[in-house]
This record gives sequence, structure tokens and C-alpha cells, in this order.
Amino acid sequence: MSTIENVGAAAYRIPTDQPEGDGTLAWRSTTMVVVTLTAAGVTGTGWTYAPAAAASVVTELLAGVLTGADAADIPALHAAMVRQVRNAGRPGVAGYAVSAADVALWDLKARLLGLPLTRLFGAARPEVPLYGSGGFTTYDDEATTAQLAHWVHERGIGRVKIKIGESSGTQPDRDLHRVALARRVIGDRAELYVDANGGYTAKQAVRLAARMREHDVTWFEEPVSSDDLPGLRLVRERAAPDVTAGEYGCDPAYFTRMCQAQAVDCLQADATRCGGYTGWFAAAAIAAGHNLQVSAHCAPNLHLPAAASTANLRHVEWFHDHQRIEAELFDGAADPSGGLARPRPDAPGHGLELRAAAAEPHRVA
Repeated sequence: MSTIENVGAAAYRIPTDQPEGDGTLAWRSTTMVVVTLTAAGVTGTGWTYAPAAAASVVTELLAGVLTGADAADIPALHAAMVRQVRNAGRPGVAGYAVSAADVALWDLKARLLGLPLTRLFGAARPEVPLYGSGGFTTYDDEATTAQLAHWVHERGIGRVKIKIGESSGTQPDRDLHRVALARRVIGDRAELYVDANGGYTAKQAVRLAARMREHDVTWFEEPVSSDDLPGLRLVRERAAPDVTAGEYGCDPAYFTRMCQAQAVDCLQADATRCGGYTGWFAAAAIAAGHNLQVSAHCAPNLHLPAAASTANLRHVEWFHDHQRIEAELFDGAADPSGGLARPRPDAPGHGLELRAAAAEPHRVA
């Protein structure tokens, strides 16, 4: 038995390299909440991208059910954490805190056993397909061109995604201009994805999809709000690109409803939101039960071990904001060259180590 002796949490706010925005939100910084669990002199680390309040949820609500428990008993501990946040509300900040703690539990268990997480989970593939993601609505043409050209022509990433749905869908002409620009920059061979972040109405999204057809857009993420399952299904039935959503899911019931509604062609899941690695594999199983693939949303380095262990995986989102933070604040971040990334086979756990000196200047809680 390896007893969890210490539970820690800290929040770090990292400025963006330039203003970022999508169809329905804009931001100038990103907050990462890091959870550490220690047992038998070994430390496991997990993280989420969430308000700093998630760190308080860990120390005030979750620490009590984790401290003194056997680090190996992850199913029991996951269930206990979910019960503990009942009155705080599972979706949102509390669920994100549970997610980071669950990742830390799996990382701790793997490190105690001296195994990479892919060996503990069981690998489905040696490397993981990914796509470059950014193309924010706040970017001018020059910034968009530079980012897309870097991914496709310098790093060899053959799939890229830009944000559309600007100003809650009120600027469709600029959206179409940026889609056309993206296609010109990446050429005919790379895949082009778009993400409206719920900025359109359903019929508007159908009309925009038809106008994007000449640019061969194959992935239309959140054309309408993820809460509008009938709207997602309507767009899916009438638009040529694959319709995708799921990034806001925090529990299995959410993913079940989305799949049963036949609302998506590919289910997105985010381990930093849906309950950590435990929640990720539950979402992947639900998707498989509906003959769907699953795609990892954001936090690329955190997702790599679980993605490599998921048979019905489509790919991982190499999100500009998060990959930049993970490369800056962690040792062991992956290389996306060629559009494939490999989880570390030579280190226990997920293989990432927080650089304390790099992180501390950004600490807010």
C-alpha cells in the first residue's frame, strides 16, 4: 500500500503571446491549475486549464478524501471525489479540479510502479496524429498566415484549424475571407478545419458550410452551441464537413446524451474537464458504443498517453496556447513535427516535470 501523504494545488496565469479570441470569447491570459500528490516519496502531477478557484476546490474539498488513501485505488478515489463536489456542482470549476486530481493519481500510480502511462494503460498505437489549432479571430491576415505556414510548411503538420463565427456569427464575410486565406496558405494537400465555438444559429451554419465547400473544409466544430443538440444534428445532416463537439463535457451522461442525439460525427473530450484520464476512457467507450471516434480537445501533452492508449482515437488538438505553456513550464514536452507526437517511452507516468523556476513567476494562488 502506498498512502497519499500530501495534496497540493497551485494556479499559474500565463499571458498570451498576442490577444486571442474565438467566435464568442476573447482573452489575454490563460490560467493553469496544477495538482500534486505525494506517496512513498514519489510525486504525481496533473493539471487543468481553469480559473484559479479550482486550486481551492482541490485543497478545501478534495484533499480530505485523498489524504491517507491508497494511491492505487483510483476508481474508488475518483468516485469519492465526484461525491465530494456534489454540492459544488460537478460541471465547471469543481469538475476541472477533479480532472486535474485524477490525472495526478494516474501519474502517481505509474511512477510508483516505474511505468510509462502507456504501459499502465496499454498502448493502442506508438504515436498519435495531431492537428495544429489556433487561427484566432483576433489575428490579422499576417499573423494567421505566419502560424498556418509554420505548422504546415515548416513542421509538416497536415491538418490545421482556425476560429470562425466571429462576434457571435455577425461577421460571416470575414469568416469566409479567413477560410479562403487559410486554404491559400496551406495548399491543397493539407486538411482544413474550422471552429465556430457556438457562434452561429443552425440554419446560418448550414448556409456557411455550403459557402465553405469550395475550400474543402472537412471539420466543422461547434457550429452551434453544444447545448443545442437538435441544432448540431441538423447541421450534421445538411453540411458536408464532419460536425464535432463535446469539449465541455464533465461526466459520462453528457457524452451519452450527445451521442444518443446523433449530434456529432466525432466526439471531442477533454481530460482536463471530463474527469481526468478516468473520464477520458469513459467518454471514449461511449463514443465507441455509438461507432464514433474520439478527438482530444486541447492540453496536448497531457492527452498523449491516454490518446495513444485509445483504439477509436482520431487525433489530438495541438492547441497553440496550451502547447506553448506546456513547453515553457514542463520538461518533457512532445515534438509535433510531421503531424505525429509520441508519448515518452523512457520515463514513468506521463513523463512531464514542472519547472518550478519557470512556473513560480506566474503563480497567482
